[in-house]
Amino acid sequence: MQSKLISRAGVTVAMIAMGAAASLAAAPTALAASTGAPTQAPTVLAAANTCPTWTVTGNGVNFRSGAGTKYRAIGQLYRNDYGTKIASSGSWIKLKLDKKSKSGLKAGTTGWVSKSYLDQCVYMNLD
Repeated sequence: MQSKLISRAGVTVAMIAMGAAASLAAAPTALAASTGAPTQAPTVLAAANTCPTWTVTGNGVNFRSGAGTKYRAIGQLYRNDYGTKIASSGSWIKLKLDKKSKSGLKAGTTGWVSKSYLDQCVYMNLD
């Protein structure tokens, strides 16, 4: 239920951001047309991916107490376990698990995972 709520909210935010980007890109052309000034190519604005959910792509990935291999593993995560990003440090992401992991770690447990074993969710614009 919680992941569906995040997805629906994300679609709304993405659609608002994309609509604003389109309006801003069209504004110089509309202004130039009304004033008779030469037109210029519109600037395309790319929205940053702000989705907070990260999904594990590997199997048996160490969930660590700190950002680096020198920190102890507090458990392991498996493909499709996921959590909300709390912080980052270099190539490490600190996650708070959104639900119980496949290895049995409780929902709400926090730990660090190498970014190379994670994928960030992507908002989609559904026309």
